[in-house]
Amino acid sequence: MKILMVNKFLYPRGGSESYMLYLAEHLKNMGHEIEFFGMYDENNTVGNSKGMYTQNMDFHSKGLSRFLYPFKIIFSFEAKKKIMQVIDDFKPDIVHMNNINFQLTPSIIYGIKKKKIPLVQTVHDYQMICPNHLLYNFKKNVPCEKCVNGSYINCIKNKCIHNSTIKSILGVIEAKFYSLFKTYKKVDLFVCPSNFLENKLLSAKKFYKGKTKTIHNFIDKEKFAATSKVEEDYIVFVGRLSKEKGIENIAGAAKLLSEYNFVVAGSGPDEDVLKGIPNIKLAGFLNGDELTYLMGNAKVLILPSVCYENCPLSILEAHSMGVPVVTMNSGGMAELVKNGVTGTLVNEPTPKGIALKIKETIENEDYYNSLKENCKNEKDNILSVKEYADILIKEYQKLIAR
Repeated sequence: MKILMVNKFLYPRGGSESYMLYLAEHLKNMGHEIEFFGMYDENNTVGNSKGMYTQNMDFHSKGLSRFLYPFKIIFSFEAKKKIMQVIDDFKPDIVHMNNINFQLTPSIIYGIKKKKIPLVQTVHDYQMICPNHLLYNFKKNVPCEKCVNGSYINCIKNKCIHNSTIKSILGVIEAKFYSLFKTYKKVDLFVCPSNFLENKLLSAKKFYKGKTKTIHNFIDKEKFAATSKVEEDYIVFVGRLSKEKGIENIAGAAKLLSEYNFVVAGSGPDEDVLKGIPNIKLAGFLNGDELTYLMGNAKVLILPSVCYENCPLSILEAHSMGVPVVTMNSGGMAELVKNGVTGTLVNEPTPKGIALKIKETIENEDYYNSLKENCKNEKDNILSVKEYADILIKEYQKLIAR
């Protein structure tokens, strides 16, 4: 089978890129032929035989070309034209999109469907129903769904995109444009990493019905199963250090639990919130064996995100190593953690609420040991990349046959 993978970045940069590259590598090993389409960048690690990519857009650039960006990020004639040329050259059986907004734009959907190719999209965030992609109000630090079935004007009022009126207006124009023309209706299958996200899509637009399928994310199960266990007495957080991830609540909970040590792995704009707290160690951005060791030997993993997380890999990875999780009773987080079985869910998104559940999890020895044991068994329910790819190939085949 020939599969064209599409993503705006074609090098390891974030979650959607890691997902696409790892999945594509496995599909190649299965004997499928894979090519890629996205934006040109000197860091690209994959590409297509045509050597065809969209022009690089650096939003931090000071050159004259930046004045054209407001038009290009809404509808890219360049991306539409070039993906059609790549399709003519590669002749894929199926096209699989990931993150496309701004640098590629949903304009490519028109090009793909003009060539009558089945089209799949993995939905990595809430961009199809929320202009800032997060269902989150940065000003009030709370989840927000006002644009889902209401007016996009709320995005502008609250400056939901980078706290900028101009950027929020552009985001609303883009969202309104593709909603008005029902562009996403042309996609044949939306792969949703959580039932929570799938239900949000189904509640937003009728045309999603019959076009969605939840497949939880996969992890490298062999890698995490091989982690040596020497459980240490610390609580770990892994992720971006930003407001929506609950950084302020981590700081507050650590102050309330001065007898416990916290290790935070990650980087981000709100790192200063965690500095100067004696029982918090900032480990910086980690990956590979360092990160695996840190997570695998923690007492518990905490994930106190204020926003609706989709399908956090850190939860799947922790469970696969027998580490219980304390997280919020919302979004995809509540979907992955069985309360009282593989972790503890927090109903009150405050430092006090989180601190209380951490103590409840750790200090009841019988409860804690049962969580650990259940997590070890839970790893059998977590998908490997092979299992994930097998499910995906069956979906591809259905679409091609149809």
